[in-house]
Amino acid sequence: MKLSIERAVLVKAVNQAQSVVERRNTIPILANVLIEATPDGVSFRATDLDTEVVDRAPAQVERPGATTVSAMMLNEIARKLPDGALVSISADPSTARLTVQAGRSNFSLATLPREDFPVMATTEYTANFSAKAAELRRLFDKSKFAISTEETRYYLNGVYMHVAKSEDGPVLRCVATDGHRLARIDAPLPDGAEEMPGVIVPRKTVAELRKLLEDDDAAIAVSVSETKVRFATADITLTSKVIDGTFPDYARVIPNGNSRKLEVDATDLARAVDRVATVSSERSRAVKLALDEDRLVLSVNAPDAGAADEELAVAYADEPLEIGFNAKYLQEIASQVDRENAVFLFNGSGDAALIREGGDTSAVYVVMPMRV
Repeated sequence: MKLSIERAVLVKAVNQAQSVVERRNTIPILANVLIEATPDGVSFRATDLDTEVVDRAPAQVERPGATTVSAMMLNEIARKLPDGALVSISADPSTARLTVQAGRSNFSLATLPREDFPVMATTEYTANFSAKAAELRRLFDKSKFAISTEETRYYLNGVYMHVAKSEDGPVLRCVATDGHRLARIDAPLPDGAEEMPGVIVPRKTVAELRKLLEDDDAAIAVSVSETKVRFATADITLTSKVIDGTFPDYARVIPNGNSRKLEVDATDLARAVDRVATVSSERSRAVKLALDEDRLVLSVNAPDAGAADEELAVAYADEPLEIGFNAKYLQEIASQVDRENAVFLFNGSGDAALIREGGDTSAVYVVMPMRV
């Protein structure tokens, strides 16, 4: 195998591939990236057995072939080469070495046989559709903060992507929850997605997917089966196993009867919460909201550290209410609001609060209260 590739192209392709590789591997081949050169270009493939990414890049291929080499080592070398360099990559099967040359720099790296590299089995996907990158990015970006990190409740360690019914008809919906907060985000249902099975996309896959969704106008090919999900652009294909579990009936925890309505500037709220929470103990991070007519007082009382309060002008016309929340949860939800105003709907001090973005019902958040 022998090829030449621009340094910037190599950096982008190898960085995408090596990010899937786990830092600690008991199986040596999983630390490697599979380089496959064909007359059409070169591809870089990496996997951790649950997730696989393939990044295709243009290159001048002098001699087709394939080998595997340390993903992190190749990534580090590519990053440290001078800008604008033309990189020559060649592999000699007889020496089990990969040579990387750029200008006066020469590297000789150990390789492992391509035959040892595990390629994720192909699956018959039951649903195939195309979605705009901007819409997929909104679905996952606005929901991923609520993914649980509790490994024992593994079925909450991802985003539940499924087809759901809404007031406006069927939608593509993403839901995430950790039992303390919940995010439910809707987007128009793409053609071909009607028969899609509901799948739980793992946290790591959600993070890797973000790199495919930078270009707003790009069309992302999505394929879904009961066991796998695949997202593909013209250059990158990300394939992942889905979490084998049943996502809970999230509709039961979304309150319907909350009638006390608060409208507040989302940015002002996030900043105020951040300021008063400075004195709170890290363990509880509780902030109290005291609501009266067109007035919100945020306060924190930490006996060991001090106290803080801040008043905000808001739109509120219901009975006075005092309720406490985890400061971090409030900040995270407020930061998701794209519109100027966040709308909070309360019932009582012991009941979950419902949050919307202005009059938009396609993004709904729920947060459980804390005792303060």
